[in-house]
Amino acid sequence: MTTPPLRRLRDLPDFEVATGQPDVRGWTVRGADGKPLGHVSELIIDPEALKVRYLDVELDERFAISAHENHILLPIGVAALDAEDDNVFVPALSQETVLRYPPYVELQITREYEEAMLQALGKKPAVGDFYDRSSYDAGAFYTR
Repeated sequence: MTTPPLRRLRDLPDFEVATGQPDVRGWTVRGADGKPLGHVSELIIDPEALKVRYLDVELDERFAISAHENHILLPIGVAALDAEDDNVFVPALSQETVLRYPPYVELQITREYEEAMLQALGKKPAVGDFYDRSSYDAGAFYTR
């Protein structure tokens, strides 16, 4: 099974964040301990399904990851919002585990990469429709 063509929101001029939902780009991403890991750099969209699939997170410099490996992708459903303080919480990651997370290199998203992300988050392999699981539930993300 192949991954559908995913695109950055900024590359889709006819697309925007849904009315009434916050645009989380620029928000601080915090791990299980509440400490910052980085910030949301971009939203990765499935244009055919009209859904956000991933948050592109630029990691803080203190993680000393190379310039080509300072981004990670997070499935939208593994994060929770704190809209009052512009934070995105990722309970499955910490300052230690983020260093073992597979790095993201500009839109080279394969099914193998997606499976590696889910495994790093402690999620089970896909059964049936790949995106039909809680890890990709944007409704849960925006209502938490």
